[in-house]
Amino acid sequence: MEPRRNAFEQPIGAPVSDWKGAAAPGRELTGRYCRLEPVNVERHAADLYDAYASATDGRDWTYLAVGPFDSLEAYREHLTRMAASADPMHFAVIDLATGKAVGTLSLMRIDRANGVIEVGHVTFSPRLKRTRIATEAMFLLMSEVFGELGYRRFEWKCDSLNGPSREAALRYGFTFEGIFRQAIVYHQRNRDTAWFSIIDSEWPALREGYMRWLDAGNFDAQGRQVERLVDLIAQQRAATAGA
Repeated sequence: MEPRRNAFEQPIGAPVSDWKGAAAPGRELTGRYCRLEPVNVERHAADLYDAYASATDGRDWTYLAVGPFDSLEAYREHLTRMAASADPMHFAVIDLATGKAVGTLSLMRIDRANGVIEVGHVTFSPRLKRTRIATEAMFLLMSEVFGELGYRRFEWKCDSLNGPSREAALRYGFTFEGIFRQAIVYHQRNRDTAWFSIIDSEWPALREGYMRWLDAGNFDAQGRQVERLVDLIAQQRAATAGA
């Protein structure tokens, strides 16, 4: 499709004439398997420290700027800083079956004027990884970002060497956009950053794929998935493209 052109015959972007900006995030979000609520030191610190301590080693912290934490006191200090931050805005992931916090994630680089927001600081404990809760937590954020707050773009960024994070972004429906070379210095080492995004026009297909995956009928008696999320999203994208 040819781009529009202005009076000087220069190509210009599609009109966004009714754009008024996006709303601020921050409310509690509840799904079928989990709840996302702003982090609170008194409510969440002990549960989170215990959940992270269930890991057999410290590899989950390799690509994070903080951690691991060798005491509950050290983690409480960290969570206190998280709770005081408006951007990033950190959420605890609560397992509705147990009422326990099992991980955190955040909304950050909140650009309401341009409708851009990023999910970051994803810190999932072994009790959260590879569960329906983990996927639903991302679905709840996307539903809020696109469906309620009106953002145009949702971003995911990670160390380009972090293979599991890159795989997770693709599974969740993000599109790889490229590598920003020498973007960050952390832990006295270089980080090239891999960028991914979802834009608002892609959300309807993703939403249907997530809803089909999260449905109880997509899991057998042992709790194993029947259809993969990536396949359901691909089916919905193909159906949308062919409509």
